[in-house]
Amino acid sequence: MEPRQHGSARTPAPAASAVLPSALRGRLGAVAVLAALVVAALGAAYAGDSEPSAVDGRLVDPRADSVGPPWRGVALAADFLGEPLGAAVLVVAAVAACLLMRRPRAAVLVVAGAAVAVGAAKALKYVVGRTIHGDGNLSYPSGHTAFLTAFALVLALLAAGRWGLGRAAGTLLVLAASLLAGGVMGWAQAALSAHYPTDAVGGWCTALAVVPATARLVDRVADAGRGGRA
Repeated sequence: MEPRQHGSARTPAPAASAVLPSALRGRLGAVAVLAALVVAALGAAYAGDSEPSAVDGRLVDPRADSVGPPWRGVALAADFLGEPLGAAVLVVAAVAACLLMRRPRAAVLVVAGAAVAVGAAKALKYVVGRTIHGDGNLSYPSGHTAFLTAFALVLALLAAGRWGLGRAAGTLLVLAASLLAGGVMGWAQAALSAHYPTDAVGGWCTALAVVPATARLVDRVADAGRGGRA
């Protein structure tokens, strides 16, 4: 006869969905390293500068707003998403959606990914010391661009995991989302003369460098917590 199961026996809970899909870890790790090297190279090239580079000058006029109506309105709307109020609205909405879908780990990554990207950009500004317009405003890398890129990266990672995308499709989704968000915000910052284009590239790469590592850390901490409770 089969041994009877005790009433107190419990079925192990299924593993929580990782916020950094295993299929993407290798490629995004390589992307993060490359992005970090770009951030370091641009930071070293423009450390202490207050003038636009030759590349910046060819892309936009860094001395004044380079767009008029109606594109100025579009640029201002994009810029608002990187301001404290706009960023808070995006993060709160995303966290609420994650909690409604019962994905607390994803909600943690939304907050942590944005916070780490913005914090890294802010710290780098003091390290690099690049300014714009000669008024002492630190400009490299762009925190607005880092935030919106990080936010898009997180959403793309969660979508890739939820849809079960493979390595190629998942990597393409993540990179496309980050490029779209970083491109839009970078254009807005340069068009409004808030940052040089190379500042925007630095902000984009900052998010690419820190978000995958943050997602991996969130997974490890969450998995360790589950193992301890078990």
